[in-house]
Amino acid sequence: MITVLDLHGVSKDYRGLRPLRIERLTVAGGEHVALLGLDQVSAEVFINLVTGATLPDTGDVHVFGRPTSDIADSTDWLSTVDRFGIVSERAVLLEPLTVIQNLAMPFSLEIEPPSDEVRAQAEGLAAEVGLPEDLWTRPVAELDQAGHARVRLGRALALNPAVLLLEHVNAGLDAAAAGLLAAELRATAARRGVALVAATADQAFARAIAGRVLRWEPATGRLTEQRGWFGRWLG
Repeated sequence: MITVLDLHGVSKDYRGLRPLRIERLTVAGGEHVALLGLDQVSAEVFINLVTGATLPDTGDVHVFGRPTSDIADSTDWLSTVDRFGIVSERAVLLEPLTVIQNLAMPFSLEIEPPSDEVRAQAEGLAAEVGLPEDLWTRPVAELDQAGHARVRLGRALALNPAVLLLEHVNAGLDAAAAGLLAAELRATAARRGVALVAATADQAFARAIAGRVLRWEPATGRLTEQRGWFGRWLG
């Protein structure tokens, strides 16, 4: 199985209490991994490192077998970042526009109205991420928080990424809504055969979305696998 992410000995100063450190993290193609312990700021720094938006102060970040330090220019970087689908509140939604118009944006800037071809692509994404058809023509502003997360997921999937990066997508959701979203996210990633890396503060959400759950230790950067109660009792 190909390794899509490999971080080793990484440190990045972001003017927090301490630098972001990652001792070692590898993610295989199609693998689903949850990271516990990264707050929203450090999760953003982590995603920027993984996508090559910033470089580590020390250590190495390899994506798809290539060090991010080898990215030559903006064109090269864009071709790299297009292989990631990022689901984050930092991804701005145009709330006065409809769900379909927001989902059409990765395909075309002509969305008032979108062409028939682009509309069909957007409707396919809306259906895939579990947005009911009666919401498709409503402004995004009328959706609840889970609906916003699904629109962001749809946009992240639009360009057929190899890796989904989830940045605290369950923040603010109650347990039932978070559990449903986790199941849908995991099923979508599995159906598409893409890797998934989710930063979250919720252990239940982490276990629902990922096959491997790692707890991050800020001081050392060590990532320790968290097993279920049965595994913990057995040591």
